[in-house]
Amino acid sequence: MSAAGFVADLCARAGQPDSYARWQRQARAAGCCQRPVRLDGTIQQADTQSGEVRTVFDTADEPDGIVLKACGTRRAARCQPCAEVYRQDAYQLVNAGVAGGKGLPGTVAAHPAVFATFTAPSFGRVHVRRERGGTVYPCHPGRLGERCPHGRRTACWHKHDQDDAVLGVPLCGDCYAYDQAVIWNALAPQLWRRTTIYLRRALARLAGRTVAGLAREVRVSYVKVAEFQARGQVHYHAVIRLDGAAEDGAVVPPPTWADVELLAAAIREAASAARVPGPAGLELGPVGWGDQLDIRPITTGTLGEGSAGHVAGYLAKYATKATEGLAGVALDRPIHSARDLARRALPEHVRRLVEAAWRLGGRPELAGLRLRAWAHQLGYGGHCTTKSRRYSTTFTALRRARHEHARRQAFGGEPLDAWGRPEHEQAAVQVTGWTYAGRGYSTLADAWLARCMLDSAREQRRIAREELRAVA
Repeated sequence: MSAAGFVADLCARAGQPDSYARWQRQARAAGCCQRPVRLDGTIQQADTQSGEVRTVFDTADEPDGIVLKACGTRRAARCQPCAEVYRQDAYQLVNAGVAGGKGLPGTVAAHPAVFATFTAPSFGRVHVRRERGGTVYPCHPGRLGERCPHGRRTACWHKHDQDDAVLGVPLCGDCYAYDQAVIWNALAPQLWRRTTIYLRRALARLAGRTVAGLAREVRVSYVKVAEFQARGQVHYHAVIRLDGAAEDGAVVPPPTWADVELLAAAIREAASAARVPGPAGLELGPVGWGDQLDIRPITTGTLGEGSAGHVAGYLAKYATKATEGLAGVALDRPIHSARDLARRALPEHVRRLVEAAWRLGGRPELAGLRLRAWAHQLGYGGHCTTKSRRYSTTFTALRRARHEHARRQAFGGEPLDAWGRPEHEQAAVQVTGWTYAGRGYSTLADAWLARCMLDSAREQRRIAREELRAVA
């Protein structure tokens, strides 16, 4: 687009103050989304007694005859503003479960809770950064001249930097078990489900109780987030908490014998015992977790690593990420054909993982894993963030509260219906009708204006946080 055309579109948008103000309100309501959905339609309300219908909103009165709606993605690679909203919701969800709030009592902060990381087993040697006590050690020290069956060195004496591009890349790609790695990603959700079952059994055995007896005294609550390692394998970060079993479903403290040490021991036992049978037709035995299992107690009243706020922020950060950390935006959408796969610019290691998922997905006996549908996720088809029923609040509840808050601000108090009555009286029924009109902003000038509004809002929030810290 030429500079003259951009300036012309910019002047056309901002040249009419009233229309521009309405467009600004739309963009702010959409969170300055990078690729909003354009809709046209109306919102009508019908009186439940008389049947009278009144129109309360019509896009014909709006700029361009449309309304903007946020895309709502959680992926930062697709839309950073919407992903930031998801990250903040994830933080509130996780933090409520370890510090209280959002419907949970503050006493939940004293419940036994740990931050656990479950990793995948090894499928071949990859370049890693080894650091201990501030000292960086060689990647894979070994005997001089020792080579694999394909003639490549099995040792690496480099001390890799944190941003080294070779981290996660196999020392020998032909020795790496790509098929097994993809299958493990696909079975990871089943392995997690089985681990939660084994965890309750391990708790009961260590506490000297039956599983049914344990359920009458203790309830296990958790939230987990999936993260892709540099080698392309999923691993899970989880907050696991022990609660007391209440008949009304309330979150109450557990018995005194249910402590952090018991929980950590049960997690280790469950992780070592949990197995999922490998799919038929592959030379792959039962699938289990890797040897690296990290369990850290969550503390309260501190601000350092292991505190409730630190754990919540850590999990929320990875809730907006997927495979874009491995291949950028090349894997931000599903792959529809072999030609589509060939066109994507992928690193060699990631490409071989995706090709393995696509090839295995064509086998009839593996159709249930839907590997081709999740090839862009390296075979992983599970949810990014999951939780048990009573861990804390839900994303739906957080979104509903945010929507109601925005409506109260728009009305300057209690929202009213078309007849001026409070909406909570439910004297009218709302009927909406929307038509898809496109995606993204109509012009490049609109996208630039929305980006400027987003940067301004970020700066205002930064200043507000600094002032809040100064006052505190």
